[in-house]
Amino acid sequence: MMNKWQQRIGSWIAQHLDLPSDVILELPRITTIGQIHAYIENHKGLLIFSEQELRLKLKQGQLKITGKNFVLRMMLPEEILLEGTIENISFIDQN
Repeated sequence: MMNKWQQRIGSWIAQHLDLPSDVILELPRITTIGQIHAYIENHKGLLIFSEQELRLKLKQGQLKITGKNFVLRMMLPEEILLEGTIENISFIDQN
């Protein structure tokens, strides 16, 4: 888990060196196309998958996506392409 000092340094580096925050701070990058596709990068593993829910482990907490008719179109170690009807995307803190 990253402490506040590391987060501040990471944010400063990202801002002053023009580096993407998601890379420096190991944050997930989520790209959606309407409600039908979600491309998620920088996750730490698949926790739950069903036709109605996808849950991924993140560096800090979890990512939960709910909806209908989910299909995993692509799954790589740190990338997932989800297809279906996406109804909700939420972050669950690990605390």
